[in-house]
This record gives sequence, structure tokens and C-alpha cells, in this order.
Amino acid sequence: MESWNAAYVRVEDYLRAHRIHNRLHQSRLIQKILERAAKRHEAHPALDPTMVAAEETEAEMDSWFGEILDEKGQPHDRLAIDGRVALLLCDGPERWPYAFLDEERVPDDFVKAMRSSHLEAGPDLAVSSMVPRPIDLGLITEAAGETLERFERWPVLRALFLWMLFAGALGGIFYLTR
Repeated sequence: MESWNAAYVRVEDYLRAHRIHNRLHQSRLIQKILERAAKRHEAHPALDPTMVAAEETEAEMDSWFGEILDEKGQPHDRLAIDGRVALLLCDGPERWPYAFLDEERVPDDFVKAMRSSHLEAGPDLAVSSMVPRPIDLGLITEAAGETLERFERWPVLRALFLWMLFAGALGGIFYLTR
């Protein structure tokens, strides 16, 4: 019995993750899914009820998304992605709270919204080539680069500049603290 309670909780959480918050509709869906899982579990008692319930939920959703989006026969991954994205884009659980996984009372405007929210893949990828070009960083970086090169060539000039910078910073600190 504990494993069936765990299956119930798993299906309930899964439906809640799809924004099905209406308790009555959620209970109906869970009952339908768990009945299917129980029939399958009778045929294969070695299977874990939670896994059977999760697989039945996925199968139910794939079948329903295939009907709604008119994409029967698509692979599971494709249906799962397309259906969930369309459901979220049309805000189905909020606007039509009883339509999700319902086979009898699916409003026409919900079906239209799901199909219009359906994403189509873009053009196929094509091989292209990019030619590297030199990067132009502008005049300021050229001047800074030339200055740094001069400092590297004349170490005395570099040391003199650093001491002047240090003395200027100390003078600024003493001037500000007075």
C-alpha cells in the first residue's frame, strides 16, 4: 500500500508541476492514471507501482498532446517538448483549468491556442566558413600600447614615472586629510 501511496504522490506532484492546481480535476486525473497503472501492474507484479504510474502519466500526456497538436506518431521526446511548451505559452492551465488531459471536454479555443503556440523548428543548419579578420581597437589602445612599449625600452623612465605617480598619490592623501 505504501508504494501505491508513493505513486499517488508522484503523479500528484507531476500534475502540480504542470500547473494543474484544481483539486477536483487533479483527483480525477490521478484516479484515471492509477487505474491504468494498476491494470498494468496486475499483468507485471514485479514492476514498481511508482514507476508504472510515472510511465502511465507520460503515456497519457503523449497521447493527449498528440491529439491536441495533431501530431500523432511523433517520438516521445518531440511530443513531450512540443506539448509542454505549447501548454505553457498559451497559459492553458490558468485559462482552461479543466481541459488538461481531458478527452471529452476540450474547448475549441484551447485547441486553437495550443496549436498556435506550437513551435516549429527553424531552417536546417548549413555549413559556412568565417574568415578571421584583424581586430581594430582604435587610437586610444594604440597610444597606450606605444607608451607601454617605450616604458619597457627605457627602465629609468618607467621608474621615474612610477615614483612620480606614488608621490602624487601621497600628496593627494595628505592634502585631503588636512
